[in-house]
Amino acid sequence: MQPLDHWRADAGLAGILTDIDDTLTTEGAITPDALEALAALRAAGLHVIAITGRPAGWSEPFATTWPVDAIVAETGAVALLRAPQNTSQDGLQPNDGKRQQLSKWYLQDASTRAANHARMQQVAQQILREVPGAQLARDSAGRETDIAIDHSEFTHLPPEGIAQVQEIMRAAGMTATVSSIHVNGWYGTHNKLVGARWIVRELLGRALDDELDRWVFVGDSLNDQVMFQHFPHSVGVANVARFVPQLRHLPRYVTQGARGAGFAELAQHLLAGRERARP
Repeated sequence: MQPLDHWRADAGLAGILTDIDDTLTTEGAITPDALEALAALRAAGLHVIAITGRPAGWSEPFATTWPVDAIVAETGAVALLRAPQNTSQDGLQPNDGKRQQLSKWYLQDASTRAANHARMQQVAQQILREVPGAQLARDSAGRETDIAIDHSEFTHLPPEGIAQVQEIMRAAGMTATVSSIHVNGWYGTHNKLVGARWIVRELLGRALDDELDRWVFVGDSLNDQVMFQHFPHSVGVANVARFVPQLRHLPRYVTQGARGAGFAELAQHLLAGRERARP
C-alpha cells in the first residue's frame, strides 16, 4: 500500500464507490467531515455510490438523506435510491425533482428471496446453538437477503468463533464474508463487485468493467477485498491495517486518517486533482 499522496488523481474520474461502516462512519455514525465530503464530491459532478453489508432496512434513512446516488445494501443484493414520485425504474434519475420517494431494487426475484430467507433462518439458529458467544447482529430485523452475526459492533467474537460461523455458513451452501463488525452470509454468488456492476448498469446505463480506471473504491475490511483486487484506484482508510494480515489483495493506496476522517482526506485529494487539471 502506498500513501494516498503518491497517487496523482486527475479529472477523468466518473465516481466513487464506498463502503460505509468504519469507512464513512466513525464509532457507528457519519461525521460532519465525511458528510461534507460526500456533498462536495457530488457537487463536483462525481457519482457517489455506497456499497455495504448493512441491511436494506438500516440503509433506508441514509439513502434518503445522504448526498449519494444510491446505497447498495446487503453486499450487493438490494439497491436503495431516491426517485421522483411516480417514476419507474427505467430511466430513473435519482435526487432530481422536489418530491422524492425511496425506490428499492433487488438482484434476486421475490420467490428466490423468500426461499432463501427461510433457509437462512435455520442456519442462523444453528450458529446460535453451536458457536459459543454468537449473537445475531442488532440490525437483523432489517435484513431481507442475508444473515449477520455480530463480532465487533456490540459484542466480541474471538477469531476462532468467527471462523466457526463462516464454516457453518459455507457448509450450508452459503457465501460468507467478514466486515469490520459482522460475519455476513447469504445464498447467491453476488458480492460488492457484482453489486457495483449491477447498479452502474441499471442506474447509469454503463458497463463498469469498461471504465474501472475511472472509478475509485474506498473501504476498510475483508469483504472489500474483491474491490481492492479489481479497481486500479483502490483506497483503504487507515484502519484497514487491522485486516492487512488477512488480506490477499490490498488496496493500492491508504489514507493517513482513519474511518470518516480518511474518507474526507480522500475526497480532498480527488477534488484537488480535479482543480489542478483545470485549464
